[in-house]
Amino acid sequence: MKLFLKYIFGVIITAVSLYGCSVSKYIPEDERLYTGATLTVQPDSIVKDKTGLKTELSTVLRPEPNKRFLGMHLGLYYYYKNQKENPGFINRWLYKKFGEAPVYQSDVEAYEVERLLLNRLENRGFFYSRASSEFNETEKKASIHYTVQVPKPYRMASYQLDSMPQQIYNDIQPYVDTTPFKTNMRFDLTNMKMERQRIDYNLKNKGYYNFDDTFLIFEADTNRYDNKRFNLFLKLKKAVPEKSTIPYKIKTVNIHTNYEVTDSVKTETIRYNDKNYIQNNRFFKAKYLDPFIKLEEGQLYSPETSRNTARRLSNIGAYKYVNIQYKEIDSLQTDSLGALETNIYLSPLNKRAIRAELQLVSKSNNFSGPTFGLTYSNRNLFGGGETLNISSTVGYETQLGAGDNAGRSSLDLGFKNELIFPRVLFPININEDFFEYDIPKTKTSISLNYLNRTKLYTLLSGTALFGYTWDANRYVTHEINPISVNYTHLSNTTTEFEEILDENPFLRRSFEQQFISGLNYSFTYNGLVDAQKRHQFYFNTTFDTSGNTIGLLGKTNTSNTPKTFLGLEYAQFVKADFDFHYHLNFGNEQVLATRLFAGYGWAYGNSDVVPFVKQYYSGGPYSVRAFRIRSLGPGTYNSETDSRTFNFFDKTGNIRLEANIEYRFPIYSFFKGAVFVDAGNIWNSKGNPAFNGKDKFTSNFLNELGMGTGFGVRVDIQNFVIRFDLAAPFHNPSLPENERFNFDVSSPILNFAIGYPF
Repeated sequence: MKLFLKYIFGVIITAVSLYGCSVSKYIPEDERLYTGATLTVQPDSIVKDKTGLKTELSTVLRPEPNKRFLGMHLGLYYYYKNQKENPGFINRWLYKKFGEAPVYQSDVEAYEVERLLLNRLENRGFFYSRASSEFNETEKKASIHYTVQVPKPYRMASYQLDSMPQQIYNDIQPYVDTTPFKTNMRFDLTNMKMERQRIDYNLKNKGYYNFDDTFLIFEADTNRYDNKRFNLFLKLKKAVPEKSTIPYKIKTVNIHTNYEVTDSVKTETIRYNDKNYIQNNRFFKAKYLDPFIKLEEGQLYSPETSRNTARRLSNIGAYKYVNIQYKEIDSLQTDSLGALETNIYLSPLNKRAIRAELQLVSKSNNFSGPTFGLTYSNRNLFGGGETLNISSTVGYETQLGAGDNAGRSSLDLGFKNELIFPRVLFPININEDFFEYDIPKTKTSISLNYLNRTKLYTLLSGTALFGYTWDANRYVTHEINPISVNYTHLSNTTTEFEEILDENPFLRRSFEQQFISGLNYSFTYNGLVDAQKRHQFYFNTTFDTSGNTIGLLGKTNTSNTPKTFLGLEYAQFVKADFDFHYHLNFGNEQVLATRLFAGYGWAYGNSDVVPFVKQYYSGGPYSVRAFRIRSLGPGTYNSETDSRTFNFFDKTGNIRLEANIEYRFPIYSFFKGAVFVDAGNIWNSKGNPAFNGKDKFTSNFLNELGMGTGFGVRVDIQNFVIRFDLAAPFHNPSLPENERFNFDVSSPILNFAIGYPF
């Protein structure tokens, strides 16, 4: 083995050397290949954050040398090969994909770089610095080394506002008094730019519609000091327009509620709450639209209020475009106050829409089949931005090939009616101004589902839900459903299925929980919206409880029988999930994405086991991708060695743990790639006798994780992602303990999904 490794290492070294030689022979005789620059900072005094200063100065070192991969200039090599008279198809393609033009010593403008270094140092207060450079040359290559000598920096003694028109002077002064600038602060041009922008932001929100941060200028006075100190003055530039130095008030607010048709259809204007609602056929009722609009007559102009209004209107769900425009009313302008006319143009979405969806499902038990879904949407149903969604689904699965389940099939019919109100519906009047960022939406839904599994049973279920969802800010979303009711009715059970239930009491109890009534709450922090940040975080937690409130109303029977409500036994459980994501963004569409999920459900009172529909499963395109959907676990249970028909059912449990790591990278255009590793499983907190205790969660859970690895290809077109992931397991907990580590590349799983896995 050692001899083999030495041989491989020798081959790699030889290949690298050959590549280096093959590039060198193409370099012209009068040129040297530029290999990069280094920098030394020599301060005359102690410089705070010297490393940060050096990093910033390094950004001006130009040009960038040719890229290297494992010591080889592959891009440069493909460039040279493409210069041949007949480079061939492969070389042309490699050049187009990876090639880059050579960077020579003659391309380096050392004096220009020195000038940039000195300019950057002056911007940071290091005046009278010096810079020098020196080339390091070999026969075919050259690098350059820069040295900067940095003197003691200039520091601020005082900061004050200089003379300017009295009105704007009075409005700027409070911000100068609360400046982040501190005495003895080093001169820093970047900080001064940020100070101008801070003052400009605050002035605009006080009505200064025509003001701009470029109208402000800083002047430093060093005449009073001889020890590199200065007084800093903030002034207005000369010839600043007079209208930029006065605030503006909103005189009129016009809302065009269905702007796309106002040009060709007769409109009417409704005056409501000191605003003009201009629309056709009362498209949107003014009393429902008005709470979303924070702009008011007599209010000082504020871009923050304008953005807030635009965001709230966009979140209604009835409009595709929201455009807010301001027009100066010159006739009303005075020496101290300007006037604005505000026009809000709202372009509605198509009121009615139909969406169709087709899915193909393949499970570990060889049951496969299509699912077809159809959704009809009506936006602005009652003229108040209400959205009605009526959905229906038809799914059919059947056993492919022979096996214990031959001849079995499953028919699934679903119907859902959802009505969303873009406001709070509550018995007690709630002032919607309390929700500054976003007005909560009230969601109501009723759904019915019919499931028929041949030779086994028929299951009829119904669900009713009432709740609220809202954004607390750009990152945080809350969703609470105070009313969540689910009822299931099992019928047409066969003798075979009754025997299965007799052998698996846990399964019987999970089906007996006919009535589920409770409350659920979800909190989401989504830092992934900042796509350019290097460190991105996402966190979601969901809390689900059933049976608490209804237990106060339920009927208590004898001590050994469950409580009932309206003659129905109801479930009692508590369930909590935690889902954490961390993305390390390298730039250039390269991301290291990680995820950790943990969930636990606890049954109590009426329930010995969490109801079947509330249990966890593992495996599939959004889970451990090396195992088919709902096939992993529970614990070390192996359905293939079980002669009973439990493998017809999805594998579930009341505990779930999963971890994922994925490296994402671009391939070409909208084609993206990924390599990943997944791990996870489900367990039961109380062992199921039908599984011989193999499903019970123990301290040995790490050795019972299903693990797999693979690669994926994604088609990402403007955040619409079609994903194909191919994965194979390398640790299968259902196998004997000494056989679990086995990279089973002969049995890969192909996952097809919409959207990224996490």
